[in-house]
Amino acid sequence: MYGFRIVDKIQKLGEDIKDDQLKYHSKRVLVSKEFTFDAAHHLHNYEGKCKNLHGHTYRVIFGISGFIDDRGLMIDFGDIKEIWKNEIEVFLDHRYLNETLPPMNTTAENMVVWIYEKMAEALKQEDRVTQYNSARIEFVRLFETPTSYAEARREWMEIE
Repeated sequence: MYGFRIVDKIQKLGEDIKDDQLKYHSKRVLVSKEFTFDAAHHLHNYEGKCKNLHGHTYRVIFGISGFIDDRGLMIDFGDIKEIWKNEIEVFLDHRYLNETLPPMNTTAENMVVWIYEKMAEALKQEDRVTQYNSARIEFVRLFETPTSYAEARREWMEIE
């Protein structure tokens, strides 16, 4: 049985661990961050319930890969959140998607590519390329319901 234990001493940089020990490896790694947003939409040229105006609580999952810096970080989760909040979510959360997205049928399949492109653009900005060690988007999953999602992957996006 594991018991609660208070550590004897907090590890101190420069004493217990050296700067050059913070970076454990030089491998590419993937980090993932998830967000939700609520939005309304309807589908064109579609026979079924979704032709009528309705809403979803969408869930978006980003997979971003890159190489770690000298601290052992590839990208801060807070920075992903900042990009999401300022450059993507503003077009989605509590919006009528048919109005705020580029002209398209607002299917999960169309939307996931748009979200992928927005994050890819954000990561390719000159200051971010250097800061995040060439981080790149590997995939985006957009859940329209808890059990239904569309996905865009880097290998598909770059060859088409």
